[in-house]
Amino acid sequence: MAIINSARELDVYKLAYKASMEIFHLTKNFPTEEKYDLVSQIRRSSRSVPANVIEAWRRRRYPKNFVSKLNDSETEADETKYWLDVSFDCKYIDKETHDRLYDQYDHILAMLVKMIKNPEK
Repeated sequence: MAIINSARELDVYKLAYKASMEIFHLTKNFPTEEKYDLVSQIRRSSRSVPANVIEAWRRRRYPKNFVSKLNDSETEADETKYWLDVSFDCKYIDKETHDRLYDQYDHILAMLVKMIKNPEK
């Protein structure tokens, strides 16, 4: 098993960061009237997922704090799924994009839950 020296080396971080960047680029094409509502919300929640993983990593010596920040990341990932639903229902993204990103966030959530259940690993 390889030693991980940075949160940026974690698969969950890499996937969450990549998904947040894709959402950033997608939302550039959303209507301007959504700039301060939907665009702001989905960008914020998607960016919070990897940011909270980074914070959790720094708190890993303290299992309760580590798990708490991972729970924050989990919450933000689930919120992002909600905003993906809204984006799809408003017809700002197509079904293929929605389903692909939704599946990515399901995978991110599964990884976070595994980390929460086994914080010592």
